[in-house]
Amino acid sequence: MPDPTRVNETKIVAVVNQKGGVGKTTTTINLAAAMVAEGLRVLIIDLDPQGNASTGLGIDASDRELTTYELLLDDVALGDVIQDTQTEGLCIVPATVDLSSADIELMANEKRSFLLHDALRQPLMDDYHFDYILIDCPPSLNLLTVNAMIAAHSVLVPLQSEFFALEGLSQLMLTIREVRQTANPDLRIEGVVLTMFDARNNLSQQVENDARDNLGDLVFQTKIPRNVRVSEAPSYAMPVLDYDPTSKGAIAYRDLAREVIAKNAKLAA
Repeated sequence: MPDPTRVNETKIVAVVNQKGGVGKTTTTINLAAAMVAEGLRVLIIDLDPQGNASTGLGIDASDRELTTYELLLDDVALGDVIQDTQTEGLCIVPATVDLSSADIELMANEKRSFLLHDALRQPLMDDYHFDYILIDCPPSLNLLTVNAMIAAHSVLVPLQSEFFALEGLSQLMLTIREVRQTANPDLRIEGVVLTMFDARNNLSQQVENDARDNLGDLVFQTKIPRNVRVSEAPSYAMPVLDYDPTSKGAIAYRDLAREVIAKNAKLAA
């Protein structure tokens, strides 16, 4: 009997929000680990010059000789930049601060907006049998983020449960619309996930109500709680599912993974 969690085509999801500190990298790492726990193979593309996803998965700076920078700008083969992590079934293309100059260098390239799209569709990709590719984007709507949106099938937006959370979301939606009109007409919104949610806090409840009133079914049912285990896990270079699998944060990311997988299975049916 076929496994209902597996997808026929590798699904590419860009994790995007131009605001910093909303939980993009945390969501990318832990959603990926939760998908692996569901039996899937996942690749993370670290597209943030800070390289936090790489650090959070234990990729030492000295082991990042070939990175997303080389993948985009030096036409390096995908197989040369993919690295295994300590979590079996989870791989990563790491990043370094070199990526911070990529925006300027990309401007001179005629295919500047499609470089990641083309890199992730090299024939070699099929040999890896990834079910999902998650792209951890930088905290800005720059050329790197546009590359991610053009490469992706969908966009997942972490939304911090705090005042002004919905401000800036309109700009992101406009950018998504522009990408649809000019380069990737099939780009869809995977969903908006509320992060750092505190059920005891009236503000968190208000942000949730506002998000659901404005965005409806685009908001995932799963909310990621403010959880000390989630915050501690990166300092041990592991996802929270490995660091403390029984924590509220780990349970929430498992729920989110199941929600994303179920949504894609329904779309594929």
